Amino acid sequence: MVGYMGSGKTTVGRIVANHLNVNFLDLDDYIEEGENMSIASIFETKGEIYFRKKEIEYLEKVFSIDDSFVLSLGGGTPCFGKNMELINEKTANSFYLNVGINELTDRLKKEKNHRPMISHLEDDKLTEFIGMHLFERSFFYNQAHHKIKSNNNTPTEIAEIIVNKLV
Repeated sequence: MVGYMGSGKTTVGRIVANHLNVNFLDLDDYIEEGENMSIASIFETKGEIYFRKKEIEYLEKVFSIDDSFVLSLGGGTPCFGKNMELINEKTANSFYLNVGINELTDRLKKEKNHRPMISHLEDDKLTEFIGMHLFERSFFYNQAHHKIKSNNNTPTEIAEIIVNKLV
């Protein structure tokens, strides 16, 4: 699952994994466990460059696992190094959860304090930031094998679309 923060990668990924009866992995959780600190703390104490390097290492480690699983990536993961190339090489089914700017803004306003990339922004600057960021990242996201456009669908509806593409 790739897409911008707040696009529902973790929520939808859990539903898909449950439906397919496979493990669910969230790359951010995997990094936090491996580094023994939160993503926010990593950004704050070690910086984004350190985080992005670790992110690449942990992504490669996840793909060395033999079992089937559904993986939710961080919003920036596909946009650094050769991550998107690796993702598409290691799986035949990458999914871009494409959510519109206004919907993302509404979602992220509610959880801004838990998101290091946007926690410093005033609400009136959030839409512009998301729009600019999404524009920069869309090149990478659009390399996913499948694009799932969210039209205010519920996570369950999006998961059903994904599962139907897999069977």
